[in-house]
Amino acid sequence: MLVNKYGVGAVLVPMEGAAAFALKPGILVKGEVGRLLDRGYQKFIKSSQYEIPATAAQLQAIHAFSEELKRVIGVISLYNESLGTTSDLYEYDRLKGREDETAHPAPERPWETVGGH
Repeated sequence: MLVNKYGVGAVLVPMEGAAAFALKPGILVKGEVGRLLDRGYQKFIKSSQYEIPATAAQLQAIHAFSEELKRVIGVISLYNESLGTTSDLYEYDRLKGREDETAHPAPERPWETVGGH
């Protein structure tokens, strides 16, 4: 079930006597819940078709809606999430591509020296 308020939406699924997030709260972009993407220098709203810069008002709306929805459905509100909006994805320019293990394979036994030292 899609629930929305303040231009923010979330998808909930029923559970035994409660509800859980199927999709975390995000800005609604043409009827789709956009994910919050952090690029280090700025946050973006990312949907399947669009990627737009997030405004302060949108971040505040996501935070307010998330906190209200957590209280209503009985989900624990974590300290770091209560301080502000947390992102779904983190893509920093300097770190992009580092996840490729084939480019720089780690030695099998890093405690052993290689090459005669």
